[in-house]
Amino acid sequence: MYEKFYGLRERPFDLTPNPAYLFMTPKHREALATLQYGLSQRKGFTVVIGEAGTGKTTLVNAALQAQRGNRPLGRDCVAYLNNPTLSAAEFIAYLAPALGLSREASTSKASFLIELTRTVTDRHQAGGLTALIVDEAQNLPDQLLEEIRLLANVETGSDKLLQIVLTGQPELADRLNQTSLRQLKQRIALRCVLNPLDKSETGAYIAARIWIASSSDLTLFTQDAIDVIYEASRGIPRTISVICDNSLVAGFAGGENPIGRETVLEVCNDFDLVPEPRVEFTKLPIRPDPPAADSDMGRLRMLAAKPSAEQAAAVPRPAVTRDLFQAFRGHR
Repeated sequence: MYEKFYGLRERPFDLTPNPAYLFMTPKHREALATLQYGLSQRKGFTVVIGEAGTGKTTLVNAALQAQRGNRPLGRDCVAYLNNPTLSAAEFIAYLAPALGLSREASTSKASFLIELTRTVTDRHQAGGLTALIVDEAQNLPDQLLEEIRLLANVETGSDKLLQIVLTGQPELADRLNQTSLRQLKQRIALRCVLNPLDKSETGAYIAARIWIASSSDLTLFTQDAIDVIYEASRGIPRTISVICDNSLVAGFAGGENPIGRETVLEVCNDFDLVPEPRVEFTKLPIRPDPPAADSDMGRLRMLAAKPSAEQAAAVPRPAVTRDLFQAFRGHR
């Protein structure tokens, strides 16, 4: 609709999770390294926690894509669960075909576990991956979470054969602290948290998506407009994309380029998003105590480590320019 007017090949702010548009802050980079490590080393349970719209699904898809690498298609099997209302029997009936099991496997729990063990063992020996991705896990009843925990018992002497990724909002952390779920919490090998973007990251996120959609350093939003987007979205990437996409539609209708503050304010008003000034504190580089080299977190921090010289550079008012995009590329 507006692509040609703004010099874009495609719409940069679509909400469909797309690894090509993955924006990497230091925290996202650490989370991606955590997911890749958990999948490649067959760690079993990994938990990803973040507010709705912070990019959990996109990050998981990117980790799975990286893990797949150049292996032939069809060797891996990934099942997605995003329905919190299933009973235990319905869960087995849904999961059996999703994990490549026969229809007979869903006739009883015993049949399901026997065939699951045989299938994932054969797949593992062939170099393939079997994974279960559970979305919005904070909404699952205890009974279903317990069923998922029991699936982790399928293992060899050194590897978990079914990789389980639980993604959820901050309430998931509270759920996992409940006494009734203590056995599940004890099974979690890796955990990562995604935070909202700060003001600088919000500007870089907008610039990066525009560049990916155009291969050009287009300035489609004024700095005042970006400030409003940040304040209204509270740094949530999905909300940023909603505001930007609708602002581009409104700007196209009015022949506006770049899009200014007033247009963004009108869009925010339509979505009942009230811009609120946010106080940010200066981020000082902190050198943590070095973790044990042979620990999981030690290896992860080595994977995600990045020199702090760029982070120490003060950038008071980022603009959507080549310099800002270079800053974004430094995050990747």
